[in-house]
Amino acid sequence: MKCDKKTMLLYAVTDRAWTGKQSLYEQVESALKGGATCVQLREKELGEEAFLQEAIAIAALCKRYGVPFFVNDNVDIAVACHADGVHVGQEDMAAAKVRERVGENMMIGVSAHSVEEALEAVKNGADCLGVGAMFSTSTKTDVSVLPKETLRAICDAVPVPVVAIGGINKRNMKELAGTGVDGFALVSAIFGAEDIEKECRELRALSEETVGYSAG
Repeated sequence: MKCDKKTMLLYAVTDRAWTGKQSLYEQVESALKGGATCVQLREKELGEEAFLQEAIAIAALCKRYGVPFFVNDNVDIAVACHADGVHVGQEDMAAAKVRERVGENMMIGVSAHSVEEALEAVKNGADCLGVGAMFSTSTKTDVSVLPKETLRAICDAVPVPVVAIGGINKRNMKELAGTGVDGFALVSAIFGAEDIEKECRELRALSEETVGYSAG
């Protein structure tokens, strides 16, 4: 399955740190109502069984909205819940190994921090790339901020959609205009918002403007 760059425009990456008033499922639905074009379920602490049940529920929710659903890191869960895609980092299973596991019908996203990593990932079967961190972020404190020139060079070097990630919000998104990026993966900017649906509506409009086309 090839990745349509239009579905990368506003890529919502979950983080249960902000659950409380709403469950994670409700937060994801609010993001979808607001115009999120892709959802990635990221769970670092949840037990395997609870993770699977949550993944099955959110996969069905995304299907209802016609939006691709990715699972972060956990290839077994991605396969078991029939996700549309799985996203892996440089320290996780190599893309070529993931492709062996998931077959040709699941998209593979890979994190890349250099042109070399990006080209290697694509060679090994990546359908899309996550590049960052573009700004300092509290989600991942162990990563350094990439220069915009690196993002531009990666976008120029690969034929697959590229999503920028890391500390992106309404205030700084436009700084990435002109890099060739296809969309923005957001964590706290979406799930830390008071009104997720309203925030996504604004972020979606801003991301369309920054990428340079209207998906309407």
